[in-house]
Amino acid sequence: MGGFMQMLASERLKLSKSPIWLLVLVSPLISLAIGMLDSLNNVAEEDVGKALLSSMSMLHGMLLMPIMTGILSAFVCRYEHGGGGWKQLLSLPVSRTSVYTAKLSAVALLLLAGQLLFVGAASVVFLAKGVEGGIAWELILPSAFSGWAACLPLAALQLGISIGWSSFAAPLVVNVMLTLPNMLVVNSAKFGPFYPWAQPVLLMLSNGTMDFGGFTVPFLALLLTVGGSFIVFTAGSLVYFRRKEL
Repeated sequence: MGGFMQMLASERLKLSKSPIWLLVLVSPLISLAIGMLDSLNNVAEEDVGKALLSSMSMLHGMLLMPIMTGILSAFVCRYEHGGGGWKQLLSLPVSRTSVYTAKLSAVALLLLAGQLLFVGAASVVFLAKGVEGGIAWELILPSAFSGWAACLPLAALQLGISIGWSSFAAPLVVNVMLTLPNMLVVNSAKFGPFYPWAQPVLLMLSNGTMDFGGFTVPFLALLLTVGGSFIVFTAGSLVYFRRKEL
């Protein structure tokens, strides 16, 4: 446990010296703008809250969150890939498991910060639009935190890829290439729930506002799929990291 906390403190120090964490602000700010500009034409008053949350979540969950997950996962490995950083790090009295879990935790915490900012953005939009009943926490909070949970398997997978490739750009290119098909994959109830890059938007929009493709899959089934993916990707990446020559 001590080794994990030391590694987590080290990751926090490295991130604090870089402006990379400012990228966490980008998606919530874009979502805020989308919500404020949404005209809500032909939307029944009782459905305004769901419609607003859906419009704010679509771009955020479908493209921006998966891409951000890839960027953060690649960044936490960037220092170690230069100048023999892995050998220096692993020469310390810490296990590879502690190193991996600390990096994964750092990415998870940054993604959580982004989702909390999304909650703040949604709250501002709900108040500004005068949504009936005020801020619908029962909609916003489950959407935000389930979206965060759906990013964790992708973070574990991307972290394993970033550990394996010394290039900072290569994992990002692969991540973007695999994120773009989300616009098609979410239309499939058969394949969408099992596609890691599509899981964030499917969970964020599992509030009954979408009635096609992967959005029709029950929330519990999606959550179980995400949990299984997280276990598989974390175990696979950790085994790979522990056996890899660095």
